[in-house]
Amino acid sequence: MDKEKFRGTTILMVRRGGKVAVAGDGQVTMGDMVMKHHAKKVRRIYHGKIVVGFAGASADALHLFDRLETKLEAHQGNLTRAVVELAKDWRTDKILRRLEALLLAVDGQNSFLISGTGDVIEPDEGVMAIGSGGPYALAAARALMAHTDMSPNDICREAMNIAGSLCVYTNSEIVIEEL
Repeated sequence: MDKEKFRGTTILMVRRGGKVAVAGDGQVTMGDMVMKHHAKKVRRIYHGKIVVGFAGASADALHLFDRLETKLEAHQGNLTRAVVELAKDWRTDKILRRLEALLLAVDGQNSFLISGTGDVIEPDEGVMAIGSGGPYALAAARALMAHTDMSPNDICREAMNIAGSLCVYTNSEIVIEEL
């Protein structure tokens, strides 16, 4: 997939001490113009037990959120099974294959990145990021994890602010959901 298609956001997940936080910025960019400052790219699904965030096309991601929630219902909230089933459908279905987004999904124990190429990736460490500002947020979060005792929420906020200061497609209107 063309990296240019995933410009315009930063989503960060941090897991530490039995807590997990997922943060997203609020900027929506079309080309080189900011269209919106307060978008919500991180939300809770499946009775508030799962937090998801997306990078890519908003309509595609919202459709995938709905599909993931359907899979969660079918598998009684088993996130691992639901994301594997979603990734299989996403990769093999003729229409879904055209959707342009990346998803992060977490519950109390598991964290996954899901892509349309069939990838279901669990982070080795308690940190994962997607989107144009993802590398900046990821580097900042890893440093904060290694050198502070900050909470996942605080690490997300600080790392997202750092990413927003470096990535022109990321702003400081941060939404954080925590489990």
